[in-house]
Amino acid sequence: MPFIVNTDADRAEMLRQIGVGSFGDLVVDIPEEIRLTRALDLFPAMGEPEARRLLEQLSMRNGSTADHVSFLGGGAYDHFIPAAVKTISSRSEFYTAYTPYQAEVSQGTLQAIYEYQSMVCRLYGMDVANASMYDGATALAEAALMAVNITGRNGVVVAGKLNPYGYQVLETYLEASCERPLVQNVIRDGIGSVDSLKALVTNDTAAVIVQQPNFYGRLEEVEEIGRIAREHGALFIVSADPVSLGMLEAPGNYGADIAVGEGQVLGNAQSFGGPYLGIFTVKQQHVRKIPGRLVGMTKDKEGEDGFILTLQTREQHIRREKATSNICSNQALCALQAVVWMSLLGKEGVRDVALRSAQKAHYLAEKIAALPGYSLKFSGPFFREFVVETPVAPSRIVGGLLDKKIFAGIDLAPFGESGLLVAVTEKRTREELDRFVEELAALA
Repeated sequence: MPFIVNTDADRAEMLRQIGVGSFGDLVVDIPEEIRLTRALDLFPAMGEPEARRLLEQLSMRNGSTADHVSFLGGGAYDHFIPAAVKTISSRSEFYTAYTPYQAEVSQGTLQAIYEYQSMVCRLYGMDVANASMYDGATALAEAALMAVNITGRNGVVVAGKLNPYGYQVLETYLEASCERPLVQNVIRDGIGSVDSLKALVTNDTAAVIVQQPNFYGRLEEVEEIGRIAREHGALFIVSADPVSLGMLEAPGNYGADIAVGEGQVLGNAQSFGGPYLGIFTVKQQHVRKIPGRLVGMTKDKEGEDGFILTLQTREQHIRREKATSNICSNQALCALQAVVWMSLLGKEGVRDVALRSAQKAHYLAEKIAALPGYSLKFSGPFFREFVVETPVAPSRIVGGLLDKKIFAGIDLAPFGESGLLVAVTEKRTREELDRFVEELAALA
């Protein structure tokens, strides 16, 4: 594809046609602090061999979980991905498959999505799952919009501790859709206060949202939170980590109306933050309000099973004012990798991953808590993630252990909090856990 340069005269004419004086007028709504105000620091032109050598040198400056021991979490986790996941999902019939809008030539893609939906429903204990969303944060935000749409109410209450970035996405989505602001419940000992929640949820509340496990790894009192939501006719939305459901109760079993999650942990690499996979499930009575794509199974004219997009209530297919969402795509390849991962592991395999992650996390937490100067910030039950109070600044620990090829965790200072958020998956060995404890002891 040729690159055709616009001249200064071309740009001036385009600006004149759209009625602005400069390019700066087009980006006036973008905050100054996130704009690039300097010239791009580009390398001089070079030949292909030189460019390739330079890129290889730059790539070697990256640290990854391939050569570092990772205790990073906060929404993206270093779980093991069997080689078969990438091998199967890279087959040409999957990654070059035709758009599912034309069912007659995309049966393979549609069937893979249908199998994904079926498995996710079983994992979450829900009736219907869509073909996936962009990521867990946008799935949660779409769930809140769906609750506002269904109830005709405006208030949304966050019952516990959400991932801060997910909270920001939620705020952004609701800003133009709700008259009342998003309300955050009081957090005590790392979880939402049930007593405080009772005063926040009213008959004007559209939805009560909880993350399970929450951002700190703590387990919220989800059954009581759901009861409070139902008392006021609000929808109960749960953002649940899918791996945790190998050992924790499924959201559908304790009354969730909508259950969402981040599917990165299901066979998708961390990949510097994406692309990821938004899981979205609902109870049957809400199926006509579900955003995004939904694949159904039917019979063709010869009586054979066939797959097709159904209940397409997106703005592409019906009058815009009647649409449930403007989401018109899905993360099909990431969903495919998730369904391959779940198929390979099976019910017992997913349970094993969850149990081993939890057991190793609790082993590490006990070892760290026994170190002089270190302690666990919260006292209650957690899954595979926990917050540590440290004798030196967490930033020093994170920076100091990089040289040891250890990703020590997440410093909570940028979120206005104290502590080091540490996550453990089934990949971590006993030797790696003990070495981490030794390094922390040395830093103290």
